[in-house]
Amino acid sequence: MDAMTETAPPRTEAAARLAGPLTPLWPFLLLLAIGLAMPLTGNEYWGLIVTRMAIYWVLVAGLNLIVGYAGQLAIGYVALLTIGAYTTSVLAAGNVLPPLPAFAALGVAGLAGAVFGVVVGLPALRLRTFYFAMTTLGFATIVTQITLAWQDVTGGGIGIAGPMLPEPLDTTWGFLYFCLGFAALCTWLTANIARSRFGRALVAVRDAEVAAEASGIHKPKLLVLVFILAGALAAMAGGLFATLQTYITPDAFTFDLSLLFFIAVLIGGRGSILGPLLGTVILTLLPEIAAPLAAWSTFLYAALLLVIVLAMPGGIAALIDPRNRRKLPEHRVITPQPTALDALLGRREVPASLTLRGIVLSFGGVRAIDGVDLEVTPGQVHGLIGPNGSGKTTTLNVISGYYRPEAGSMAIGPAPLPAGEPQGRAGLRIARTFQTPRLIGEASVLENVMIGGTTDGRAGFAEALLALPRQRQEEREFEARARLALEAVGLAGLAEVRADRLQHSELRFMEIARTLMLRPAFLLLDEPAAGLSTEEIRRLGALIRSISRHGTGVLLVEHHADLIFDICDQVTVLNLGKVLAAGTPAEIRVHKEVVSAYLGA
Repeated sequence: MDAMTETAPPRTEAAARLAGPLTPLWPFLLLLAIGLAMPLTGNEYWGLIVTRMAIYWVLVAGLNLIVGYAGQLAIGYVALLTIGAYTTSVLAAGNVLPPLPAFAALGVAGLAGAVFGVVVGLPALRLRTFYFAMTTLGFATIVTQITLAWQDVTGGGIGIAGPMLPEPLDTTWGFLYFCLGFAALCTWLTANIARSRFGRALVAVRDAEVAAEASGIHKPKLLVLVFILAGALAAMAGGLFATLQTYITPDAFTFDLSLLFFIAVLIGGRGSILGPLLGTVILTLLPEIAAPLAAWSTFLYAALLLVIVLAMPGGIAALIDPRNRRKLPEHRVITPQPTALDALLGRREVPASLTLRGIVLSFGGVRAIDGVDLEVTPGQVHGLIGPNGSGKTTTLNVISGYYRPEAGSMAIGPAPLPAGEPQGRAGLRIARTFQTPRLIGEASVLENVMIGGTTDGRAGFAEALLALPRQRQEEREFEARARLALEAVGLAGLAEVRADRLQHSELRFMEIARTLMLRPAFLLLDEPAAGLSTEEIRRLGALIRSISRHGTGVLLVEHHADLIFDICDQVTVLNLGKVLAAGTPAEIRVHKEVVSAYLGA
């Protein structure tokens, strides 16, 4: 057994995660048990505090998918809490329609939250980072002004009574149990999403958006689904909040409260369910423990956030993630197992070639590609070489859909290959790697690889939310396929390790494993040998050759001439955006212009 296979034991169903890497179930059960045991204390005040924690967590559970998983800075999510609180209260009071039962009003509030969740989230499809954060804060301000101005319905500055739940939920302990149960349900729902291909797609969009597009992930559709879920949860949390308060005014929905929700996710850590849950508990308890400092709550939140950022940038999740503590062997050897490709890829006949004819692309006044013709044949390795700036990576970007050429055509057999549309390439079985490895550092190597199979998922968002049988079956299949891909590239023993702990050479092979999840008809490799040792380059060449022999057409951009001439069936040489020469490796070796412009004497 080589050193690579000793690093991590196989994962079993008993150790399945609740959400977030390698997080067992017992911390969640412990927190739930503490909440359920509160009546034994006889202290109703602390019962109310725990109820508030549960309500806040309902909102943060959805917000965590947006901030922690998708990486969107949604600071003003108190607006959705406000909408839910007032919708539930107004409908229960009958200020607009005949009075509705409290649960019916809560359900309508959830629908309203889903709608406004999309309204709040739509700017995220175009705006990034702080611009989107300002948009959410602006929306929160608008909602507050509407509640103040619409006095006939909301009571304006005077406020409105919150709804009353039926017996036995109208008591302190009955309402506590209801909120704990609902919070547990929301934890399960959001954890199901986090564990699914949708959760992996969210973190891919957050950390490696270009690679996410290459894997067939449609960011707009994905974010809209998540904003619907998070908005519904936030609004229902608002309805429960109004019940807890018994009477609400616009003053109850402060910027401090919005800051609490946002910071709970940040100090909890990205890519985790348990971390933000613990962050919510801590931030809810903090004003109670330090009651004399309540007026300084904003300062305390900011100071706590600063400490977290400086002392443990990964948040609570990083502290509780065992993958950060597992020691890795110092002298690891990447040993690809091409035999695993037999089970992963099989032998496929792909009769159609990928062809480019007369491709032209300019940046400003510079012709990056000038009339390039190229043909990638299934089952062969086609090398694309040339000096720096000759247009090699630009050609890959045109094929991948990231650039739209000004002239020329692309096709797979007789079918035209549409220009642009990078998300659609995975559906056509076109996969690629990048000059700089694109990884999700906080996810495991296995999860990074599983992202490559996203486009093959058939279970819908609702199936993932409820962990229905087809969804669970797909996850098992994705995991089995990813483990085969890791075995093929020689990283099987590092499946459970955080990707950001890998060496550079291992990241190169991990990217190839991710492309193999797609079972590609065409594989575009952008300088995969960069930074590899001589022996690793030799093994990489053998792996690429094996992939091509399973029917995949490989287009290899590479500066290591020996690798190109050892494994390629055809070679095209670019210079200043034009095809300088094309032919077999033997022909290219002796081509005078190629030797002069690129290979040297």
